[in-house]
Order: sequence, then C-alpha cells, then structure tokens
Amino acid sequence: MISSASIHEIADIELKEAAKYYESKVSGLGFAFLDEVERVVDLIRNNPESAPRIFKVVRRKLLRGFPYSVMYSIVDDSIRILAIANQKRRPFYWRDRQ
Repeated sequence: MISSASIHEIADIELKEAAKYYESKVSGLGFAFLDEVERVVDLIRNNPESAPRIFKVVRRKLLRGFPYSVMYSIVDDSIRILAIANQKRRPFYWRDRQ
C-alpha cells in the first residue's frame, strides 16, 4: 500500500472541470464523479501495480460509469497522478507530464 499521492496541476484542472461539467448536467452527478475518482485512487494506493502500463511507466485505471481514466505513475513510494483523461480525447495528450 502507498499512502501518498500527488496530482499534476493540469490533472487537477481536468478533475475540477469534469466535475463541474457533470454537475451542470445533473445535480449530484459532479459529486458522484469525484467519489468515483476517489474510489479509483484508493484502489491504486492499495495495489499500485494492478493497472496495466500503457506508456513507458504510466499506468491507466478506468473509472466506472464515466468515460475517464486516471493516468498515473509510481515514483519511489508515492503515486503521481498525471491526468484525469477523457477517453474520447486525443490519446496520449498527457504523455509529457511528470
């Protein structure tokens, strides 16, 4: 289990924008999105190597019920979240983030 996680500043913006978008569509859906991201990050912390590598050291964990993935890498004893990636966006747009 890994206790610490950090989020890239652009990934944080992606997270907030997606939550705002969902909340604007249906009241409470933005909070459901945030809850699902939190659930996935907890899964990643508990078993960081369970998600497949998709680009060098970057791994992808899919969200349930939303067309998003948490893109992350394991750095020493911590998780670095690189993107909250919409599956319909251009693939690998986040690959230069660290």
